[in-house]
Amino acid sequence: MTTTPTNLAEQCNNLALRKAARYLGATYDKALAPVGLRATQFSILQKLSARGEMTITGLADAIAMDRTTMASNLKPLAREGLVTVEPSPTDRRARIAAITPDGIARVNEALPLWKDVQARFEEAFGADDAAGLRASLAAVLDTGFTPWAE
Repeated sequence: MTTTPTNLAEQCNNLALRKAARYLGATYDKALAPVGLRATQFSILQKLSARGEMTITGLADAIAMDRTTMASNLKPLAREGLVTVEPSPTDRRARIAAITPDGIARVNEALPLWKDVQARFEEAFGADDAAGLRASLAAVLDTGFTPWAE
């Protein structure tokens, strides 16, 4: 079989993943818009709510994001008073992110919207297939690549 640019695009794992991520991300963004959050912001707030304070690097690792992008994503949340970002008391080079009471309130406000879009996706895609998709995507993170290593 001859490889053509069309065949390459159809076989590209990265393109397929990004197309699906943009599609699903926009769906979650639209669902969360009434509470003034984007899906990434909700994920950050939810992770901080579940784990407590975290270094920016630890939070970035937990969400599979590079540290610089995480720091940029935290800025609007800090401006809105949903998180705090302070120097670590034990390591001046590290910065600690923590959710505020207003951040917890926003997560609680967004949670029914997230649950609704989550349920709608699982109904349309299939709950078992959605669970399999999450497992497959989690396995991608164990393929050995180090995209953010310096």
